[in-house]
Amino acid sequence: MATPILLTDLVSAGVERVPASYVRPLSDRPNLVEVETSPEGSIALIDLAGLHGPDHSHVISQLAIACQTDGFFQIKNHGIPESLIKKVMTVAREFFRLPESERLKNYSDDPTKTTRLSTSFNVKTEKVANWRDFLRLHCYPLEDYIHDWPSNPLSFKQDVADYCTCVRGLVMRLLEAISESLDLEKDYISKQMGKHAQHMAMNYYPPCPQPDLTFGLPGHTDPNLITVLLQDDVRGLQVLRNGKWVAVDPIPNTFIINIGDQMQVISNDQYKSVLHRVVVNCERDRISIPTFYCPSEEAMIGPAEELVKREGVAKYRDFTYNEYYTKFWDRDLAKESTLDLFRTP
Repeated sequence: MATPILLTDLVSAGVERVPASYVRPLSDRPNLVEVETSPEGSIALIDLAGLHGPDHSHVISQLAIACQTDGFFQIKNHGIPESLIKKVMTVAREFFRLPESERLKNYSDDPTKTTRLSTSFNVKTEKVANWRDFLRLHCYPLEDYIHDWPSNPLSFKQDVADYCTCVRGLVMRLLEAISESLDLEKDYISKQMGKHAQHMAMNYYPPCPQPDLTFGLPGHTDPNLITVLLQDDVRGLQVLRNGKWVAVDPIPNTFIINIGDQMQVISNDQYKSVLHRVVVNCERDRISIPTFYCPSEEAMIGPAEELVKREGVAKYRDFTYNEYYTKFWDRDLAKESTLDLFRTP
């Protein structure tokens, strides 16, 4: 295999123009002048402290509305220590600042590898590259994967393991609340996920000399169940809202939660897995750390029977998560939703 060139090192070499392999067709560019700045409150900010007290029903109602309308919401008072958030963000930045030779020890273009550094999205199939490098890690059960994680920086394994464990606890609380918001048993969604799976990515978006020509990631929905996004203070995430792209400003010590395709299926289309994308800028690099919570490969996914009874129709056929994820990956972030392949006639 030829030695890969990571975007981080291309930019470090002083590239002044976006290479042709990153340039999007004219009809598929960010069109940044038409992006709306997110007005305060346009993406719900939900205080999870209210889940455990007299405001419980109000928080459940807020979750339901956010999942029905935007498919995205932000959370505060989530229970993950600010000190741990700073540690994982610091160790991610330190990793991408390592010498090229050290980072490349983790490189692979094989999407089946459970720990791998790569670039863009799927270098084997895509026609236009995306302006990002990423380190992807499987992280549940921890003991199955942690030995393959990078050992440099020295604190990487411990800091990331602590973070993954805390995020999983947060996800379990969110799944109970979302189940309740659908008038299902609290453990309903969790029980549909087989043995459960958890992945995370550390995304690095270097400064881009011509950000209007390319994407960090083009518009897509997440194939998993639910995503917990930690981001630094640099704007980049945009969500499609009422047919327009809206920039979501980072708020310190909060997470952005988005509903994935599997949640839309389980909810029988009540909750929405919404298109979102990442744009880049010419001034500052950006790091984001999404945690993807997923069914295990063999888990059978379909609309909740109780919801089908209420509505009289199942919007999707049953399928295994492995079948779904394989189709998603092969389509290379196609604009057409992978969900459409599983809809009932």
